[in-house]
Amino acid sequence: MKRKSILAFALVLNCLSLSNNDLHAQQFPFQDTSLPVEQRVDDLLSRLTLDEKIAFLEHQNPAVERLGIKPYSWWNEALHGIARNGVATVYPMPIALAATFNPQMVEEVYSRIANEGVRKHRQSQEAGEYGDNTGITFFTPNINIFRDPRWGRGMETFGEDPYLTAQMGLAAVRGLQGPGAHMRFKAGPTWVWPDTAALHSPYLVSAACLKHLAVHSGPEGLRHQFDARISNRDLWTTYLPAFEYIIEHSDVQQVMCGYNRLNGEPCCTNHHLLVDILRNRWHYDGILVTDCWALNDCWEPDTVIPRHRTHATAAQAAAAAFGSEVDLECGSGLAALRTAVDSGYISEAKIDEHLRRILRTRFRIRPEWFSEYNHGNKSLYSDPARVASNTLVLLKNNGILPLNDPKRMEQIAVIGPNAADSAMALGNYNGEPPYQKTIHKAFVEYIWHDMFYSSTYGAIYASVYFDTACHLADNGYKPGRKFWKQIEKSDVVVFCGGLSPALEGEELQVNMPGFYKGDRTAIELPAPQRDLIKEIKRRTGKPIVLVLCTGSAIGLEEVVDDVDAILVAWYGGQDMGTAVVDALYGNTDGFGRLPVTFYKSTAQLPEFEDYDMSRRTYRYMEAEPLFPFGYGLSYGHFHYDSISFDRESLTIQGVLVLDSVDDFMYEQSEVIQIYLEGDGITAPRRQLVAVQHAHLDLRAPVRSRTRFAIDIDPFWLRRYNENTDTMELPPAGTPMTLKIMNGPGITFTW
Repeated sequence: MKRKSILAFALVLNCLSLSNNDLHAQQFPFQDTSLPVEQRVDDLLSRLTLDEKIAFLEHQNPAVERLGIKPYSWWNEALHGIARNGVATVYPMPIALAATFNPQMVEEVYSRIANEGVRKHRQSQEAGEYGDNTGITFFTPNINIFRDPRWGRGMETFGEDPYLTAQMGLAAVRGLQGPGAHMRFKAGPTWVWPDTAALHSPYLVSAACLKHLAVHSGPEGLRHQFDARISNRDLWTTYLPAFEYIIEHSDVQQVMCGYNRLNGEPCCTNHHLLVDILRNRWHYDGILVTDCWALNDCWEPDTVIPRHRTHATAAQAAAAAFGSEVDLECGSGLAALRTAVDSGYISEAKIDEHLRRILRTRFRIRPEWFSEYNHGNKSLYSDPARVASNTLVLLKNNGILPLNDPKRMEQIAVIGPNAADSAMALGNYNGEPPYQKTIHKAFVEYIWHDMFYSSTYGAIYASVYFDTACHLADNGYKPGRKFWKQIEKSDVVVFCGGLSPALEGEELQVNMPGFYKGDRTAIELPAPQRDLIKEIKRRTGKPIVLVLCTGSAIGLEEVVDDVDAILVAWYGGQDMGTAVVDALYGNTDGFGRLPVTFYKSTAQLPEFEDYDMSRRTYRYMEAEPLFPFGYGLSYGHFHYDSISFDRESLTIQGVLVLDSVDDFMYEQSEVIQIYLEGDGITAPRRQLVAVQHAHLDLRAPVRSRTRFAIDIDPFWLRRYNENTDTMELPPAGTPMTLKIMNGPGITFTW
């Protein structure tokens, strides 16, 4: 490619790119990508009129023809793949990615997503398309805490734990933004770039966004008027740590404020949240963007939906938001912002301050600078099926799994409302997958292509019987005689049930028993599925493998004893079928772990609208759950040996020992989890503080043991000080206990 062509491509991808037919192309200093970013920002600011400046503070930036600037929309989604812009890879939902407990994998997944987004952005610009969902500024990731399993959008999050959410969210930011997003160095109250530009570039592949600040987790039906009332302790120990940690450890470009109110004030006009905490305490100097049309909730009448109505006019709401450090409105309130300036509510100097942040990010996005992203480097996790296989969580197995004895498994019944549902697997905020494989389709392909001939058993004539069998949540379908005859003939029943994004999700129009507007009113497995499972067990006694497709925890107390195995498959993306079948047949080296608590039933939950953390999640609940956070089985069995702890370096060392595994296994992995024990008052009863994956190659000379060393970040040992309203490390002399899940504990003095 000639140098001139390379420069043209760079300008196309630089967000503030030039119109091809503009006579002023490459005439102004802000168009010169060789100049420092701040110099380019200064130049463009000096050339814009007040109306043009204000226009850049809305997510749909218009063209400025006289300066050769094309339109640009900030609104694009990359929750688990590029969304709403045609064909794109659909990875598992974030709640599933969280189940891997593997930040490295998550970072690689999001780097692949960024790479695909860059290509689609280029294609859109070449086609003259500049609307929403065509840019490379993404409203991703969602790092809200999944405090209650009834919340329909919990599938978009990384679970209920602040540490896990922070690690996964940081990995997503690094993957989306590229090498330039990995780290900033702190010098006093400000952040500075390191000298080694080759290691930490100021340029970005794309721009990520942390959402929704803060304390946002339902109810969906009330989100435009809901006031989350919480204590400062819960704010700092549960709802804010992931935001604080990621901002401190990355150069994340955007933060989005939520729809809800926080202690009386809408989040997008909340001075304490946006100024006192975000800007002043955390020294965040990136873009603050509103959730889409959130400002309308502050002033619009309650015509269609109930709203906050905290401000008398749109101009006053705009002044409160932009005066509280909002830089960019996802919405259409520019007229109100101009009125606010004309009315003296907000100055042009303040407009310049906001616009400077926006332009800085737009100039820094230069994906062409990272050749490894442009050329689509392959990685271990490029394959959506491989990613999905790492997300699966095995909750129960009485020995029926793996299904690796063909002589015992010649007839398999693959039934249930999710067995052949392709839409279910895609979750929400998804693209159109280039291909898709349901669980039923994967079973058929596996048996005919992979199991047709066995060196041990010779020819195998296995068959798969399929039937939807029941609906997800209503009793409109009952299986007939043919169904029961086939079940009687089957060696095993694989029941694919759970939930669907048609029932749980963002502000859905669903109102039926157990579900309301995207949320659930009860967490139990819906009655039609419970009843059918029980009837199969009662009438046939056949072994049942329950495959749960879901975005949240499901209460299984009523059916757990009726099934022989339980595999949580989440909403696993375009190739979840392959992942599920591989896992059931033992073609996997390990499983994920629960990123949420599986409560026994709805009765174990506090009121949904109560945001107090007492009795919520594994960190504070006193009752015994059905399956705790972090739980998950594998085909191997481990124990820990030779555990030691270095107080100075906060490092736990030890040996992981594999006790037993099925003979045919070649590899096994374990998720080592370290928890800090607390009293449930000054600190959570338990909280995750470190994770590490241990991998054993069973073909190696020492195949059953591996050493590990895990460092504990002091950030996660902090406690809330009510007197100073800050998170602080405990005073000297405080006894502390760290415990390895399924392993020993270590007590030391701080």
